[in-house]
Amino acid sequence: MSAAELFKPDRIAATGQGPLYMRLRRVIEDAIANGSLQEGEALPTERDIAERADLSRVTVRRAVDDLVKQGRLIRRHGSGTFVAPPVSRVEQTLSLLTSFTEDMARRGLSARSQWLERIVVAPSPEEMMVLGLSLGEKVSRLERLRIADDVPMAIERAAIIESFLPDPLEVTESLYEALALRGARPTRATQRISARNVDERSAELLKVAPGEAALFIERVSYLPDGRVIEFTRSIYRGDAYDFVAELKLPQR
Repeated sequence: MSAAELFKPDRIAATGQGPLYMRLRRVIEDAIANGSLQEGEALPTERDIAERADLSRVTVRRAVDDLVKQGRLIRRHGSGTFVAPPVSRVEQTLSLLTSFTEDMARRGLSARSQWLERIVVAPSPEEMMVLGLSLGEKVSRLERLRIADDVPMAIERAAIIESFLPDPLEVTESLYEALALRGARPTRATQRISARNVDERSAELLKVAPGEAALFIERVSYLPDGRVIEFTRSIYRGDAYDFVAELKLPQR
């Protein structure tokens, strides 16, 4: 489909109700979904789109900005705006206790983190209860954006009992590797998975639309002697993860 056909004013009007920038955004999203706009294909300039669609450049810029934030489009300085490659889905088993770094390494993906917070603080009431802490005890709190092959995959917020990790700055890549060096790597965990819609902050970090479905995971990890060491809450992109569990008949 030509740009002239894709950005016709009547096509924008046919997308339904809502602000004009949202209608234009839907047109571009639909074109990417149905293959009218292919991965790596350049969009017309914002000036060209505005003229073809009979919209203001401010409206076009807002629609394109939203899609760039969601990771659907990529801006390349001096070259223009292009359709981003699709996010590859990651299949993760629920039967192994591994770190994000280890998961990505097994799949041949390059993992890195963007640190959002690394501090020692008083625990929240929920952290105090889950970790079994007494008044006056603290936790090392680590919040980071987990990225694989330059695609933001998850936001992870971990609370570790301070005595097991006195300095959260010790963690550079893998939390479990840092704990292993201190003889405190967890050996088992329980996880609770639920569906949630991401808020604006999480959406901006994960490059998805606000309100998009995501997987919310709570993990409580234990040492070999049964003591709780970790309470982690993570938000995983719903379009990037498949969690797989093996099921067996109960023993008779």
